[in-house]
Formats: sequence, C-alpha cells, structure tokens
Amino acid sequence: MAKGGRPRASSKGEDGLILESLWLLGRRDASSVHSPEYWGNFVPQVPHQIMRRFTQPGEVVVDLFCGLGTTLIECRRLGRHGIGVELVPRVAQRAQELVERAENPFGVRTLVLGGLDACDPSTVQRVQEEIQGLGFPSAHCLILHPPYHDIIPFSDDPRDLSRAPTLKAFLERFAQAVQNAVRLLAPGRHLALVIGDKYTRGEWVPLGFYCMQVCRQAGLRLKAINVKDIQGNERGKGKNTPLWESRALRYGFYIFKHEYVMVFDRPLKRRWLPPQGVPL
Repeated sequence: MAKGGRPRASSKGEDGLILESLWLLGRRDASSVHSPEYWGNFVPQVPHQIMRRFTQPGEVVVDLFCGLGTTLIECRRLGRHGIGVELVPRVAQRAQELVERAENPFGVRTLVLGGLDACDPSTVQRVQEEIQGLGFPSAHCLILHPPYHDIIPFSDDPRDLSRAPTLKAFLERFAQAVQNAVRLLAPGRHLALVIGDKYTRGEWVPLGFYCMQVCRQAGLRLKAINVKDIQGNERGKGKNTPLWESRALRYGFYIFKHEYVMVFDRPLKRRWLPPQGVPL
C-alpha cells in the first residue's frame, strides 16, 4: 500500500490493467450473470478496471446508482465487499437476485439497498451502517453512474434524476448525490464518475463536464478524464443508423461514440473552494 492507505498503481500492461486515457473495451462483458436487460447499464469492464486499480481485496466499494448490480457482481468476482443503492424497488430486487447468483469465491458481502434515493442525505446513514457492519468507518471506493439527465426515463418516481424537469434541476440534485458520496468516501481514496454528454435542440450539451465541475465543487480532486469507446455498446446511448448519419450531416453534429470515466480522489486535507458557479 502507498502512503495514505492508497493502493500502489500496477505497472503498465499488467494482466490487462489499463493505464492510458483511451479505453477501448470492446463489447460488454457477458460472462458470469451480467445481464443487458436494463437500459443504460454500463459495461462490467469499467468497475472491474476501477476496482483493480484503486482498491485491495476485502475493501468496500459503494455504487450509489446500482441499476442491475453490475458493480456488485464485479465486487464478488474480485473479492471486494459491495453496497449498492437503487431507487426503483423492482430493479433493486432483480439486481439482488442477479448478484446472489454470481460466483463469490472470496466470500465477500454484497447488498443492494432498494428504495433509497442517492440524493437524499438520510441515505448516507443507512449506507454507513452497512459499511461499519463490515468493520470499516468509510468506503474505499465510490462509483457513480447516474442517468444522463432525460435521455432514458428509468421510472415514474419524481426523485429519479432522469425525471428532473431541467438541466439545472438535474445538476442540483446530482450535487446532493456527490455530497453524499464524499461523506461516505475515506480521505485519500477514489471516486469514479461514468457519464456521457447529450445532444438536444441543435446543441451539444456537455453533461459530463457539468457533472465533473459538480464533483470538483464538492471538494473532490480530478485525477483523470478517460474517454471510453461505446461502439458495440450503444443501446440507449448512441445512434448508429443511416438515418442518424444523414441527420448528422444535415445539422452539423457528430454521432456519439464515447463517454467518460472520470476519476477523482478525496484529498487528505480539506481544499479551498471558490464560491458556487466559479470554475476551479
């Protein structure tokens, strides 16, 4: 372990570990019990890479937008304890079913907390109870894969970020989730944000960079912006048809083929922050 309790980085190319900022992951890993049935699922290779790089076996990983449990399935395969938060009860139930079917050779604990809002401060206490039950005061890694605003409506729950009426409302709610994440994360440890941009009304909306600034305003330190190729994994994210190619040429935009894996850490010492709205 490196100074400050952080795992040492592995050497370049060690057993498939990615150290470059361009992530060419190929098709979604369909091994184990990973399921593509849920719109907006991210590829398992992302939490796999993040956990191998920034955690050690036996540590705790928290995913505040759990979905069908992609992160938790990888936790079991890699020997990390995993706690997921999922707003929609039926999705949380399905996630727990899938996670419990995944191989667990290390005997770690994985749990999906259903019906909890990642943006509600009261969720922090519930998650902290689970972390402390594992014998730790804080999580060693946080993963955030929120909805990309209104691209995919995930539920009818008004608390759902995909139901935010405006971009401003989305970012304000997302800021609450990030604040919760910071409270859960041990100092010196890492948070990964998986996010993309959107295109609406003739304008590219840099949602990823807006969310990046939210994380920085919360006191997190930006360590990397990794660009992930989504070709072959475009369900609910990109458009790859002659119709969209024609529209791209006509209206002067480019078809999405990427999203971001942004990595932050929580500094050991509190950082000075400018007033809200002032870029760092």
